[in-house]
Amino acid sequence: MRVLISGAGVAGPTLAWFLAKTGASITVVEKSQAILPHGQNVDLKGTAVTVIKKMGLLDRVRQSNTTEKGTQFIDSKGDPFASFPVKGGFSASLSSEFEILRGDLAAILYKASRQSPNVEYLFGTTIKEVTSNDNDTVTVKFSHDKVEEFDLLVAADGQWSKIRQQCFPAECVNVIDKGMYAVYWTVPRLPSDNDWWNIYVALRSRIITLRPDPYGTIRAMFTRMPCSEDEKMAWLEATKNGKQAQQELIRKDFADAGWQSQRLLNDLEHAPDFYFQVLQQIKMSKWSNTRVVCVGDAAYAPSPVAGGGTSLAIIGAYILAGELSKLDEHERPSKALEAYESIYRPFVEEAQKIPSFVPAIAHPKTAWHRLLLQYSLWTLAKVLSVVAAIPRLAKSFDQNSKDDFPLPYYPKLDIKTSQIATSS
Repeated sequence: MRVLISGAGVAGPTLAWFLAKTGASITVVEKSQAILPHGQNVDLKGTAVTVIKKMGLLDRVRQSNTTEKGTQFIDSKGDPFASFPVKGGFSASLSSEFEILRGDLAAILYKASRQSPNVEYLFGTTIKEVTSNDNDTVTVKFSHDKVEEFDLLVAADGQWSKIRQQCFPAECVNVIDKGMYAVYWTVPRLPSDNDWWNIYVALRSRIITLRPDPYGTIRAMFTRMPCSEDEKMAWLEATKNGKQAQQELIRKDFADAGWQSQRLLNDLEHAPDFYFQVLQQIKMSKWSNTRVVCVGDAAYAPSPVAGGGTSLAIIGAYILAGELSKLDEHERPSKALEAYESIYRPFVEEAQKIPSFVPAIAHPKTAWHRLLLQYSLWTLAKVLSVVAAIPRLAKSFDQNSKDDFPLPYYPKLDIKTSQIATSS
């Protein structure tokens, strides 16, 4: 089977690694010239940790840990009032035991998958057009104008997938706006910075956070839920108007936010990795169309509000590879694509569920609402500190000691790497 994967983020290289075990020939195209080092924190939980273990990469993931000790909510002076530390065997924290920068995880997965002789990466390359997609083959025209045929095309090109846009009707894709924007960038680390995820809740629906990384810098994030129609229009327009307009809006809206807002705004212009994002969920009525299939955020982005997008992508890639591995030599992929969706969709839909009051509850408009939120967080931190001291209770909070999704067993995915090289 000849498989073309669009996107070398998380889902794409994971899928390539497992498909290589089946003897498939895999080409991965990536629009960037190399694996980008940029990106904020992502985490691995539950079954995704099991998949990474199957790949033999858990130690490498641990070695690239961001060094984050946990999550703490702070007041305007930077003093913590509610702390949720990361503890082995107890994971009632917004931080994870397996906290890693997205760029670092993508690099680990890329390096592991490219070792297979069955996997080829083409950087600086995109799919200009899917010229045909029928029962026999899928034909694409690359950005360098070469035309090739494949047995399967996988859209692993993220939330705003160009492949999905070409190959699926608009009514098949439901984009759900959560009314929230997030801005990320990296700033120099100061001696006063620490190794916690520090979260400051400002008024007027604004949040400022700082997180450590393993490179001696600090990852900053602003989140905003516009409060009025004028604000909503301004932030929506900023998504279309480019970096300069986005930064001007951020300076205007966060100038009086408090805590370290001025420090972060001063470093905004020189940030090498500035990223402005509207938070949306992707829900598709069908994940595949003939010989084209979506995986990861392209199919089911949960949004950072729900979290778990990285874990969903890794598990989904494993399931897709596993179902493809069950096909007979001349069997069309449609059977495997339908099984992938049938098996995995219920879990994805559950993971995408977000209470109606989220994320608004974390973005108070008034001082009274913020005080209520702070008291609730303080109380929760105290209760969890008691629970953590009782091993029997603490074990129930450990999301990394048990799978949250039962992985099917696929014999071909358990073939040793040495056997793959021999058979190839």
